[in-house]
Amino acid sequence: MQIAIRGSGTPLILLHGWGMHSGVFAALADVLAEQHTLYLVDLPGHGHSRDETTPLEANACVQAIVDNTPPAAWLGWSLGGLLSLHAALHRTQSVQALVMLCALPRFVRAPDWPHGMDADTFTTFGNELARDYRGTLERFIALETLGSEDAAVELRLLRAQVFAHGDPAPRALQQGLRLLEQTDLRADLPALAVPSLWLAGRRDRLADWRAMQASATLAPNARFHRIEGAAHAPFLTHVDEVSAQVLAFLADVDADSFANAPAAVA
Repeated sequence: MQIAIRGSGTPLILLHGWGMHSGVFAALADVLAEQHTLYLVDLPGHGHSRDETTPLEANACVQAIVDNTPPAAWLGWSLGGLLSLHAALHRTQSVQALVMLCALPRFVRAPDWPHGMDADTFTTFGNELARDYRGTLERFIALETLGSEDAAVELRLLRAQVFAHGDPAPRALQQGLRLLEQTDLRADLPALAVPSLWLAGRRDRLADWRAMQASATLAPNARFHRIEGAAHAPFLTHVDEVSAQVLAFLADVDADSFANAPAAVA
């Protein structure tokens, strides 16, 4: 698995979203690397890990990351957040803090989870991948930027990034969709042992801010912040706000002043 290391300070692992690679964090990494040693992971089948044989399945993928990184805070965007949450719940010695960036414990709508995505969306993307995976990625990127006040800028940046490190492997795209469609970690949130920050985009159509806020209330030692005007990739359009929230949260964790704090809305 390809993991790029940069910066200095306490370690922070960054996991990208479906169909992307670690290069999507370039602007955010420039800021975070001033205070943290970053481990920028290309997930199996993505970016420079395109030929990685580890399946994009939660246990195997998280274990591969743990085996190649020190204990650290984990920051995950979208699918990367789902994997980071799994790590925080099941690899407690390796995850010291958790940042969920536009990510949820469950992405699919349910009777008791009204702000998730329609399951048919994942089915459609899965069916279309076999016929036209480049076109399917383009449509997914458009969905990620839908609603953003800077949608045109965000769309341009994501389009420039998606194939910048080569095409993602079709098998990994299918595996990632299954993870997004089938995973439900809501029942485990009360057992989350590390402090967490939940960063939501006010206009996000994939990880609704209301579902993220509800998730934060279920987790002990959780903090929630909503970024106005942002959609699913606020680290592109609101990098200053995202980096400020992350750095402040990690500083609190490092100072051990965030323990036992109730969930709060900022």
